Amino acid sequence: MKRPRVILADDHSLILAGLRKLVEAECDVVATVEDGRALVEAAQRLNPDLILLDIAMPLLNGLDAARQLSKLVPESKLIFLTMHASPTYATEAFQAGASGYLLKRSAASELHQAIRSVLSGQYYLTPLITKDVLGAVLKQKVGKRGDSASTTLTSRQREVLQLVAEGRGTKEIATILNVTVKTVEFHKAGIMRQLDLHSTAELTKYALTEGLIGL
Repeated sequence: MKRPRVILADDHSLILAGLRKLVEAECDVVATVEDGRALVEAAQRLNPDLILLDIAMPLLNGLDAARQLSKLVPESKLIFLTMHASPTYATEAFQAGASGYLLKRSAASELHQAIRSVLSGQYYLTPLITKDVLGAVLKQKVGKRGDSASTTLTSRQREVLQLVAEGRGTKEIATILNVTVKTVEFHKAGIMRQLDLHSTAELTKYALTEGLIGL
């Protein structure tokens, strides 16, 4: 039987090494990457069966990477492996195209169970937060959910916001996104106006709250 081809994405080398050992028992790891942009590039080039990714990654966070991957490599299954136990993140991950969501404190056996489930066409949510996610979904049906960066900003605005919050300068952001400096400044001004934020510090705090960057 053909072994599934997998890409691992996490910004911590030690976690990548540990994940690789766990996953290689049943899958072929075709690439490991440490930022969201490298993940998108590798996925398009390698077209894997499965991608294991974190939420907080530099250059492009996992949620926005997932949104791109769902369009660019729709056949690749996505499983988030993250420290974020909030039902908001889990819900947003599935909305972004994920088929699975686990916590980094989940047992190794659960990771294998999730991989098998997702590759067989099912969805997998760790039991550690299933009750919380269900409660959050039910609340959304009877109440109003506050706007988040994923719903109020465009994908390009989220990219600019993350890079600004990571402390990157305007010229560097322009180079990374392959746009002009004026375009970056235009998006930054639009973000601040739209979110009613007035400094880079406030933008950074907002990005942290939304999970666009890690601590």
